[in-house]
Amino acid sequence: MSARLLPRPALGGRAALRVLHVAAEVYPLVKTGGLADVVAALPPALAAAGADVRLLLPGLPSIIEAVQGLRAVLDIGPCCGALRVRVLAGRLPGAGLPVYVIEAPQLWQRGGSPYQASDGSEWPDNLQRFSLLGLIGARLASGEVDPDWVPDVVHAHDWHAALACAHMAEHVPTRAASVYTVHNLAFQGLFPLPDAWQTGLGSRCFSPAGLEFHGQFSFMKAGLKFADKVTTVSPTYAREIAGHEHGCGLDGVIRGRGGDVVGILNGLDEAVWSPARDAALDARYDLGRMAGKTACRQALQRTAGLAVDDRALVLTVVSRLTAQKGLDLVLSALPALVAAGVQFVVQGTGDPALEAAFRMAQQAHPGRVAVHIGYDEARAHQLIAGADVIAVPSRFEPCGLTQMYGLRYGTPPVVRRCGGLADTVDDGVTGFVFDAATPAAFEQAVRRAAALRADAPRWAAMQAAGMDRPLSWEGPARAYLALYVEAIEARAQRPRRVLV
Repeated sequence: MSARLLPRPALGGRAALRVLHVAAEVYPLVKTGGLADVVAALPPALAAAGADVRLLLPGLPSIIEAVQGLRAVLDIGPCCGALRVRVLAGRLPGAGLPVYVIEAPQLWQRGGSPYQASDGSEWPDNLQRFSLLGLIGARLASGEVDPDWVPDVVHAHDWHAALACAHMAEHVPTRAASVYTVHNLAFQGLFPLPDAWQTGLGSRCFSPAGLEFHGQFSFMKAGLKFADKVTTVSPTYAREIAGHEHGCGLDGVIRGRGGDVVGILNGLDEAVWSPARDAALDARYDLGRMAGKTACRQALQRTAGLAVDDRALVLTVVSRLTAQKGLDLVLSALPALVAAGVQFVVQGTGDPALEAAFRMAQQAHPGRVAVHIGYDEARAHQLIAGADVIAVPSRFEPCGLTQMYGLRYGTPPVVRRCGGLADTVDDGVTGFVFDAATPAAFEQAVRRAAALRADAPRWAAMQAAGMDRPLSWEGPARAYLALYVEAIEARAQRPRRVLV
């Protein structure tokens, strides 16, 4: 193979920075967690700040059906195990942002989630599916897909999009810089190393110095090693993943990147999460008219089948039911807290054992515990608005958006001090923070909440402090724009050796 050096990047006199976001999901078209909320909210915030922003998404059924004005941009042909791949262009409904969609029916047109079949098993061709997502992201950066719009920065989100960074670094000619965001280091995209040739990367990427990880091939490592800048979704989590406890075996790679790894706290989409405008609520409210919050509380007790008890502390959990989220702590502390007058309203799905345990708790405590297994977006809004406190007792939490929703809705969070929870909740000021991942520590924090709620003036002050906290995407968007400029400058100073 021959090698050549790419020229230094330049904006060509354009005022607007062109940014391409590459992701596997976006709210409300596809959502399995907070990633979809970020991808829905950050690009519009960047556009409002003056950037020229577009998205690249896989052609999942709900995306193909919803994106408006789809037209073919490039017919690629066979690629990554699909007989025919096309890149389509259109606009997202609502926000109206330009979006590219990868049409590959063999890979994307199926039921289930973006990552799993309906029985919970991983799709056996996930390596090909997400190799294609990363490859098309890199080819957009080269100008091959759409010569009329070539990004200055490719922002890849989580392991699903990470190979875009590797392709841009190794063999796709581009002047664009790359930024990679780790939304959750625990989910790394690991595949059998012998299958790595299907990614389209060169064999030198498959060594331990490349993307090999304990005998497997790691998508996550591709973003961590090859992106010009790496971000996580909170400053505390950025520090945590550089250590052994939370580094998931990649802490050495992260430490090796030094100052290239930064934490930028996620924001909250105020177009979706605002108690003053939320159509899902029984009554709307804000700091100047908190009677609506009381009405939401009463409605929640009625609809959830709880005893209508003004003195009870109503605690909600809206979460994936997993050990990471600390829901076993809630279950262990629940009997004592119910005996102390606390009511629980839970919505979530996940670990079958945890689902069964919460169902049993509901049966054991009728009128005090209400459980909904599954996820309903409108119900989530109603639970957060109607509860007194919201519990997020995670063992680790990269950022967390649920506690931010609680703050905005005047529902103080009860959180463990980790990741973005530590960065967003001030103990005794906007919520209740505990340290040890034990049922006793969680129980004590909830008891503190119940005691403070009995002091109406202090409780109102805590609600006001949380509702007043700046949580929009405006600040994070400015931080990302500054980081994009740094990534472009870093890319210019370290021209890549591109194999062709």
